[in-house]
Amino acid sequence: MLFWHVPAPNEALLISGSKRKAGDAQFRIVTGHGCWVMPVKQKASVLSLSLRESEISEDCVTQQGIRLSVRAVAVFKVGDDTQSIANAARRFLSEQNSMEELVGRIFAGHLRSIIGGLTVEQIIRERDRVAQEVKEGSHSEMEKLGIVVDALQIQEIGDTSGYITNLAAPHAAAVASAARIAQAKADQEAAEREQQAAALKAEYERDTAIKRAGFLAETEQSNARAAQAGPLAQARASQEVIEEQTALAQRQAAFAAQRLEAEVRRPADAEAYRQRTLAEAQRDQTRFEADGRAYAERTLAQAQADANTARAASLRDGNQELIAANRTVENLPALAEAAAMGMADAHLTVLNGTDGMNQIVAGIVGQGLAILDTLKAAQAPAKSTSNGSLDRRAKLTQD
Repeated sequence: MLFWHVPAPNEALLISGSKRKAGDAQFRIVTGHGCWVMPVKQKASVLSLSLRESEISEDCVTQQGIRLSVRAVAVFKVGDDTQSIANAARRFLSEQNSMEELVGRIFAGHLRSIIGGLTVEQIIRERDRVAQEVKEGSHSEMEKLGIVVDALQIQEIGDTSGYITNLAAPHAAAVASAARIAQAKADQEAAEREQQAAALKAEYERDTAIKRAGFLAETEQSNARAAQAGPLAQARASQEVIEEQTALAQRQAAFAAQRLEAEVRRPADAEAYRQRTLAEAQRDQTRFEADGRAYAERTLAQAQADANTARAASLRDGNQELIAANRTVENLPALAEAAAMGMADAHLTVLNGTDGMNQIVAGIVGQGLAILDTLKAAQAPAKSTSNGSLDRRAKLTQD
């Protein structure tokens, strides 16, 4: 509207001609809201509250008398409070575009004053201190002007006499020396690493060549093996056939041997054993028969001798009963011979060998002798009677 004025957020509206005042000011200050401005009776002016920048470039002399060229930048603005806006309005309302130049001159003066009390080394090493002292030195003046300094930075320090360059020369030389030493060490390490890399490369190439040769050898060996696979397979198959034929021949030979063993050898051994057993049995039988005949002959001879002896004695004594016994004894060899002849044609199994045969013959002879003893015992009384008769007969004969 024509009579309604609204200031921007970064502006302050100054209304003069109003009866209302802001503190000691002769005008009313409006920020952040609109207000009515009566025409002819009131006048409205705008003061910018935006941030401003002022560059400072000043030649300064240090405590040591060394001339330096200092470049700095100051960032400032009109304060937001009513007193600051009123002070700035009184001083800069009609010269708002020249505010940077005016503020820069003030800061330049304080900068020369602060640097004049410091050495070059302090200025170089303590730039923040210089900026802070400039801000503190100009605080009261900036407050009177209604200005608030947000930042002050020293951007560059120039040395037209070469003092800073000479001051930095020993450090630069030391740094250069350290740089050269570091460069030499770096070059040495780089050379060592290059040597190691070359050695590793050579070793890798060697290993690669060895592996390549091994791969080629394996490839050639595989190719040779593949080329020989057919003949080897054929030879292996032939060998397996020969082995199977050999095994078959061995099994046939073993079968023939077993068959020979079963059909020829074992029957031959059995027949030989049978013939040998029969021969041994025939031999034993012949020997037993011979032994039986010899024993029978010896027994008969002994019995004959005993009979002759008994006969002689009986004849000498005139014992007739003994004569009858003698005849029995005389028939004993015939009995024994008959028994022997019967045994000769008989198939006997002699359980005790020659001793068994002897026992049989002895049993027969013993039976005959037992009969003889029985006859002798029966004729004993008759003998005594006969002896008495013989004695009487002999006595009569003698008489």
